[in-house]
Amino acid sequence: MTNPRLTLLRRRAVSALLAATLAAALGPTALAQGSWPTARPITWVVPYPAAGSTDVLGRHIAQRLGAALGTPVVVDNRAGATGTIGGALVVKAPKDGFTVLHTTIGAQAIAPHLMGKLPYDPLQDLEPVALVGTFPQLVVVAPSQPFRSVAELIAAAKARPGQMAYASGGNGTILQMQAELLAQRTGVKFIHVPYRGDTPALQDTLGGQVQFMFAPLAAALPHVKSGKLRALAVTSAARLKSLPDVPTMAEAGQKDFVVEQWQAVYLPAGTPAPVVQRLNTEINKALREPAVIELADQLGITLVGGTPQQLAAVQRADSATWARVISSGNLQID
Repeated sequence: MTNPRLTLLRRRAVSALLAATLAAALGPTALAQGSWPTARPITWVVPYPAAGSTDVLGRHIAQRLGAALGTPVVVDNRAGATGTIGGALVVKAPKDGFTVLHTTIGAQAIAPHLMGKLPYDPLQDLEPVALVGTFPQLVVVAPSQPFRSVAELIAAAKARPGQMAYASGGNGTILQMQAELLAQRTGVKFIHVPYRGDTPALQDTLGGQVQFMFAPLAAALPHVKSGKLRALAVTSAARLKSLPDVPTMAEAGQKDFVVEQWQAVYLPAGTPAPVVQRLNTEINKALREPAVIELADQLGITLVGGTPQQLAAVQRADSATWARVISSGNLQID
């Protein structure tokens, strides 16, 4: 009599063998040209909690990538350690295109200089695929605060050295780095109050428990529109269509202060170039789809795309910038 359990195990073993044989037969060049093994899913690692902007946008891109390749794409949230837990997972994955990292500037250009020795080098151990998008921050204060411009905020900080506090979504975030950059450029001293995420930081800024915050555009915009927050400036190069009366940091007196968050996609270093290029091509296609563009607009993200080389250049430049800021400020994870 046939044992059902043994039969099931045999079937699974045969399926696994067929999948491995198919992948080996196709090779990197075939993957790049249109044939993609469908017997196993792609793991799309997001090193941040679910429901954040990286997760939300990543899921939409992953869904379209799966449809284009004809294979499932499973999103795996591996939050923690400023995004480096998920990064470490991808670094150790096989170099075959089936484990993808959707991460941000925080893990790729800030954390390495702030956290000391990481289990991997973001510049050397991850292969750039595509820059997904960028988004600016707003310098915001509660209406109860007296500041109506960045100049007034800085003047108050100089008059009250070491007494002005700002909120951020945590140590090592771009929100903290922007405030530290402003402090270093203007010669003032702020108190950093890190929170576990942007939402509680924004709540205390709304309540006036801290004096100001560099806040993500999508999170802060509804409060600015409703009058619950006052926007003093935006960190983009040009004014925003959604807030035409809010000046840029340059217009507010801070020359060359263009600092934006970014999201990007990576693979383990050493992944064959044809595989990298295939994923780059499909991600760029996804970024041009109307539904993805509409979602990005809602999140305040400007979609970018482009080549792996362009992403690598952005990462190197930002890594150098934040290395200087962190060193000058003697910053470290609390």
